[in-house]
Amino acid sequence: MSGSITARITLPEQAHRGEVVPIRVLVRHPMDRGIDAPGLRPVPRRILHSFRVTYAGEEVFRMDLSPGIAANPYVEFTTVAVETGDLVFEWIEDGGAVYRREARLVVA
Repeated sequence: MSGSITARITLPEQAHRGEVVPIRVLVRHPMDRGIDAPGLRPVPRRILHSFRVTYAGEEVFRMDLSPGIAANPYVEFTTVAVETGDLVFEWIEDGGAVYRREARLVVA
């Protein structure tokens, strides 16, 4: 199952082989815990519980998320530029929804 999610992914347009590259990701997601706080009414629980990034087919970052994480989670990490290739960002939500985005890193 794949759905729609808005993510702002920031990385250099180009990197040199062996360079440490910062990757910044801001994903728009409500992280609904199942309770509407102002009225204390139940709402469907929608929590991103894992985030994974692969680069050139290899996992370079993994993170477990929890209900304590704020809406619109921001993550920053680094990886080493090894070759031109796609970074694949994957979030998994309670209920099985999977969200994917891609960004290309060009290595000179």
